[in-house]
Amino acid sequence: MNKQSKIISVFLVIFIITILAGCAQTKPASTPDNIMVVDDLGKEVKLKEPAKRIISLYTGHTENLYSLGLNDEIIGVSDSESFPPSALKKQSFSYREDAEKLIAAKPDLVLIRTFIANNYPDFVNKLETAGIPVAVLYPENVDQFLQYLKKLGKLTGKEKEAGELVDQFNSQLKKIGDVVAKIPQQERKKVFFETTKDITTCTPDSIAAFILEKAGAINVAIDAKAVRPGSTIASYGQERLLAKARDIDVYLVQKGEMNKTREEEIYLRPGYQAIKAIQNHQVFLVPEALVSRPTMRLLDGIAEIGRVLYPDYFKTV
Repeated sequence: MNKQSKIISVFLVIFIITILAGCAQTKPASTPDNIMVVDDLGKEVKLKEPAKRIISLYTGHTENLYSLGLNDEIIGVSDSESFPPSALKKQSFSYREDAEKLIAAKPDLVLIRTFIANNYPDFVNKLETAGIPVAVLYPENVDQFLQYLKKLGKLTGKEKEAGELVDQFNSQLKKIGDVVAKIPQQERKKVFFETTKDITTCTPDSIAAFILEKAGAINVAIDAKAVRPGSTIASYGQERLLAKARDIDVYLVQKGEMNKTREEEIYLRPGYQAIKAIQNHQVFLVPEALVSRPTMRLLDGIAEIGRVLYPDYFKTV
């Protein structure tokens, strides 16, 4: 091979290497439908890429999307938003209205909860018939909540941020646990937690019961049974409640859309004067959003109840 042929060969090799390198750099990082989660109905929700136009029809979803750092991606929210304040500026949608309004907004993901799927199936069917992915998600306990955060992260391209939220939640739980561990058993308060004014409470496997436990409370209604399979609401009744009247140190009332009872009303209920907490003026209202809504603010709920029950121990939390 002469000198000129060698030079041409070298240039050809360099040219081929350059072409191959360029192809490697432009190769797509993902393939179609490579994002998939199984929602709470057992349905596979598939996306070609992370959702960029999201409509959330549940306040908990909205709050968690913001916690993941999503703002511009949220193009619509429910008509009952309260937190964060910026969510109130988003366009609102309702599952009680015709689905056409939502379809016209061209979302690439709609987030709903099981209540909507069970009670408004035609609304959901219209969305899916129009080719809009619908994810039905509603964690009933804290373990499910942490898995739910990861599913949200996968659907929105925020898996790293979701993992950080899970770590943060567990880390804060440990710190609170260290505080509660210092409270002597004889100082632990026995608590009844009212969810609605017709004397319902939370089931032992619910998020609210978890909050009570982590705040160091002894739940006097640990024997509560769900009103129906899959529900975290339990009917307790006045007779059962008054049978434990002398044991109830603190009477907590969840205040929200389901229960708008005022504190003074509880003191005036017939028969309630027998309850130890009523006699000692130990009735407290706690926001539903902090004790039952599956968001990172559950940590605030634990701290708030902890300060009610054990102010000396929780003053630094």
